[in-house]
Amino acid sequence: MPIKPAYIKKLARALIERYGEAFSTDFEHNKEVVTAVTNVESKGVRNRIAGYITRKQRSAAYAAA
Repeated sequence: MPIKPAYIKKLARALIERYGEAFSTDFEHNKEVVTAVTNVESKGVRNRIAGYITRKQRSAAYAAA
């Protein structure tokens, strides 16, 4: 899997800090939330942000269990 650019990680971390309760471990749901709370017009960038957030949420859920 390719390494995600720093701007994807930075934006995803900021979104998790600000809207953490809105995100879940479901990629499709996170895609919709990213679309709602940002003005990212590129579908590819939106999907990469949502994918990174999904991955972080799943690792947090796994660590909490």
